[in-house]
Amino acid sequence: MSRPAIIGVIGAGCVSEAGYAAALEVGRLLAGRGATLVCGGLGGVMEAACRGCSEAGGMTVGILPGATAEQANPWVGLPIVTNMGHARNVIIAQTAQALIAVEGEYGTLSEIAVALKLGKPVVSLQSWPEVPGIVSADTPEQAVAAAFSLLLQKG
Repeated sequence: MSRPAIIGVIGAGCVSEAGYAAALEVGRLLAGRGATLVCGGLGGVMEAACRGCSEAGGMTVGILPGATAEQANPWVGLPIVTNMGHARNVIIAQTAQALIAVEGEYGTLSEIAVALKLGKPVVSLQSWPEVPGIVSADTPEQAVAAAFSLLLQKG
C-alpha cells in the first residue's frame, strides 16, 4: 500500500489578501493530487491552505504549538497537540516530504532552514526566494507542480 505524498504548507499567521488566495489554491491543488497537507494548524496561510484542501476533499494535519486542539483552525482534520511553541516547526519540517512556503516571517524561515538541512525540497511562493536551495514559483500551480516534480527527482 502506498501512502499519499505529505506536503507542508508554511507561512505566517498574518497574511495578505493575495497570500491567502494563493495558499487557498495551493491547498485545493494538493487535495486534487491526493496529497496530505501538513501545517502549523493556526490562521493566515495555514488556515487558507487547510480550507482549500479540506473543501476539495483532502486530508489536513495541523501540528499545533499549544496545549489544546481547540486552537486549530476549523479546517484542520487532524490536530496534533504539541505544547512546544515554535519548536513544533521542526516536526512540521520533519513530517513533510516537501514544503511550499507562502509569504511568511521568521517562523517560516526556521521551517525552511530545517527542511533544507534535512535535504527536503522547498518551494517559495512569494516567500524567502533568496535562500540558497529554494525553488521559486510564481503561481500556486507552479508551486504544487514543482513540489511534486522535486519529490519524483528524489525518488
